[in-house]
Amino acid sequence: MKLHTLKPATGSTKTNKRLGRGQGSGGSTAGRGHKGAQSRSGYHKKFGFEGGQMPLQRRIPKFGFKNNNKVFFKSVNLDTLEELATKIKASEISVQVLVDNGIVGKKDKVKVLGRGELKSKVNVSAHAFSETATKAIQNVGGTVTTI
Repeated sequence: MKLHTLKPATGSTKTNKRLGRGQGSGGSTAGRGHKGAQSRSGYHKKFGFEGGQMPLQRRIPKFGFKNNNKVFFKSVNLDTLEELATKIKASEISVQVLVDNGIVGKKDKVKVLGRGELKSKVNVSAHAFSETATKAIQNVGGTVTTI
């Protein structure tokens, strides 16, 4: 067997009828039936159309509420700040430092949360802080700055 001799099994492929090309191609309607939207040129079925039956997206009830003003924060815990402070030996941790070290994205808003333990004295600036995180940072002697 050679690549240039390969061909499909007999009967497995079939050429489509060329519709709308004269009388030998399905008559005057060219396989589209008689009249109606689907027989006309330029016909396009709407997305989700089910032949006149009520579409799924209209049968299922709407529920819930979408708050467009909600602010989503990327959470950073105290143990992460402790790791970062010991790694880069910094006394100031800002959002830019977190971005540079790959902890948050540059468009993220940062909220510092209180999981873990902070041992090093650091001055932290972020968009938001939890109460436990604020207390923990201030107990070690650091400062909290809300941007």
